[in-house]
Amino acid sequence: MLRVGLTGDLGSGKSTVARMLSERGAIILSSDEMGRALMQPGQPPFAKIVALFGPEVLSADGTLDRKRLAALAFDTQRPRVEELNAILHPAVIEAQATQIAKFATTVPHAIVVVESALIFSAQQWSRGGWRGRFDQVLVVTAPDEVKIQRFVDRMAAGRARSAEESTELSSEEREALVEDARRRLQVQHLTDYPSDCIVLHNQGDVEQLEQQVEAVWKQLQELERLSAASQR
Repeated sequence: MLRVGLTGDLGSGKSTVARMLSERGAIILSSDEMGRALMQPGQPPFAKIVALFGPEVLSADGTLDRKRLAALAFDTQRPRVEELNAILHPAVIEAQATQIAKFATTVPHAIVVVESALIFSAQQWSRGGWRGRFDQVLVVTAPDEVKIQRFVDRMAAGRARSAEESTELSSEEREALVEDARRRLQVQHLTDYPSDCIVLHNQGDVEQLEQQVEAVWKQLQELERLSAASQR
């Protein structure tokens, strides 16, 4: 089995790359999805988050108000994202390790890809750091303005799905989303990464990205084959 990390900034295109790898046979573990599940009432991280950030992060129905929580975490004057990460990431990493251990037994030749924006910054919460978790890491990059536009488009589409509204934004709404994206990038910008990572450049051309993913998939298959051969 090959353990692969997939990382990149907000709006870089990680999820698109994850989808393309899934279509080729990879098993994808989304850190965001696992994190959302662990922030539900009844899960240990939920109680810790409420205790740390206060009842103001609760919605009327008793679940977390993720928008309010994000605003507090990514506040430019007093960012608290590291406090949130210290609660959530150890739990997510543990859940991922449990899943990967199961796959090692049930599908020993699988290529398991963990999609996460914080592979390098979260390494203090895992034994052996990120190199102890992964055999290879993929980094997706894109120009900042492209990342910001993707974030705005995604948020507009999400709002329309949840409220049955148009994806059209007012100038004030768009400006607020752009500022939110810039604030998040300022706090969590991935500007440096190890030279042995595999880098995919996502400028917005889907066909070009598909070609890069196909080449990377072949590399990963070869790495898995060599890893399996060395363990015989």
